[in-house]
Amino acid sequence: MPFIGNQPALSYTSFAKQDFTTSATTSYTLDNPVTNENELALFINFVRQEPTTAYTASGVNLNLTSATSATDDMYCVFLGKAVQTVNPPSGSVGTAQISSSAKSTNLLYPAFETSTSSQSISNTTVTKITAGTETFDTDSCYDNATNYRFTPTTAGKYFVYTQAFFEEIANSNRLYNPTIRIRKNGSDITNGVLSFISNNATYSTAQPITFNCILDMNGSSDYVEAFGYVQVSSGTPVIKNARFGAYRIGV
Repeated sequence: MPFIGNQPALSYTSFAKQDFTTSATTSYTLDNPVTNENELALFINFVRQEPTTAYTASGVNLNLTSATSATDDMYCVFLGKAVQTVNPPSGSVGTAQISSSAKSTNLLYPAFETSTSSQSISNTTVTKITAGTETFDTDSCYDNATNYRFTPTTAGKYFVYTQAFFEEIANSNRLYNPTIRIRKNGSDITNGVLSFISNNATYSTAQPITFNCILDMNGSSDYVEAFGYVQVSSGTPVIKNARFGAYRIGV
């Protein structure tokens, strides 16, 4: 049958329950008021009692036909107090009930990010970027003191990125083929390259080089590192404001 107006949302219902501390009495107080005894189900020693015959109720007053004893187990369920919500109860939904488009494979979880403000490198030599200042390292998987590499302990796909500026400070020489690279287990994945940076270009005005990729990591021995390369006619090139980091994709 069609609805007039907005269709009601699905709801999940649970009933309130009250446990009693019993004694040799016929009178008890309810946690929630009721109109009459038909709005609650009363159980004594796990046997459901008949409303009106075994008990009556009004407001918060519950009266039994026969007195209980201290050894009895008694509880009631409030049939008239159904709590509804459009949210499913906590822990009640499994992966089978979630559409594939809504699962957490689209989420990014911070793994690590580290940086270095300045690092001198050898001319025409691929050099590891020794980024030792950590912004975050969620699972303490980045070595910021010795190897400057990320070795995750959780297997999965990782979005890995790096960025850097290049500069030749002393002589302001032209920089040729400044390159940054990401290596997995010592092998180049690929790299980002600028064909050249003009004379006198500094890290504050030159275009940064960025590169990122998505890698499968086994969570035990795979590791990634960032490297830089540049050629100058003379002098010592410098990597400026380099950043290196990763996010894990999904769970």
